[in-house]
Amino acid sequence: MSENKPFRSGFVALVGRPNAGKSTLLNACMGERLAITSPVAQTTRKRLRAVVNTSDSQIVIVDTPGLHKPKDALGKELNRAALGELSDVDVVAMLVDSTKLVGTGDEWVGAHVDHARAPKILVLTKADLTKPDQMAAQLEAAEKLAHFDDVIVTSATEGFNVDAFLRLVSDKLPEGPKWFPEGMDSDATEEDLVSEFIREKVLLNCRDEVPHSVAVVCNDIVWKKDGHASVSATILVERDGQKGIIVGKGGSMIKKIGMTARPDIERLLGGKVFLELRVQVRPQWRRDQNEIRRLGYEAAE
Repeated sequence: MSENKPFRSGFVALVGRPNAGKSTLLNACMGERLAITSPVAQTTRKRLRAVVNTSDSQIVIVDTPGLHKPKDALGKELNRAALGELSDVDVVAMLVDSTKLVGTGDEWVGAHVDHARAPKILVLTKADLTKPDQMAAQLEAAEKLAHFDDVIVTSATEGFNVDAFLRLVSDKLPEGPKWFPEGMDSDATEEDLVSEFIREKVLLNCRDEVPHSVAVVCNDIVWKKDGHASVSATILVERDGQKGIIVGKGGSMIKKIGMTARPDIERLLGGKVFLELRVQVRPQWRRDQNEIRRLGYEAAE
């Protein structure tokens, strides 16, 4: 840290419509996969705080659920969780997908962002998929969504302007101490991250048949004497037909889900993993406030 440059620390919330690229940007900032991603809306359900340490700052990135028109109690809680962050952070970054026309949904998000007292950054995402004339039109439309202090164009998948985004955020943070100790990358528990990695693989492998009805609970992580970890998790669905899809013919789909989730879990835990998955039907769990609370999807008060 420079003797003349103060140490800055604080929180930046990534907000925007579903699939705007919030989790992808967080992962790019971290240089590793912490947040799950998929083409399915509502992929992010729980707030995730990830910590980026630089020589003169500590940036805590808060990934939030995509803001959308809710259709059930779960959707309402996800919106509450995302909007609640606007008043609790030092910087608000509103992400807008540059490949999709700015619409009423973005205007609704922008109206909420505009009321935030924190400095606001407009982030145009997916620059690698956008032609220059399209980007110029998106930029002009997006800048009208709120009173932004800065604007930046990024491509998280290509690493374009990711470091510049972090510098922009860092410059807007207040002077302060480190909120998280060195070596702590996230405030999520291992059980939470394991559950999310499994849910991601369900979304990627079954997204046409079983989108938002899935939740995952990591029941147990037990380390064996040989250095292997035994992980038990339950995949929750709302109907018997969805259970059949996830299990697959002769157990083929649930085996595929386990095989594709295991490398992420092994990287997270730092050792070989024996993964046991089961599927359970809980009818209408997304409309049950008690179930939403039990699964940890309720917005913080």
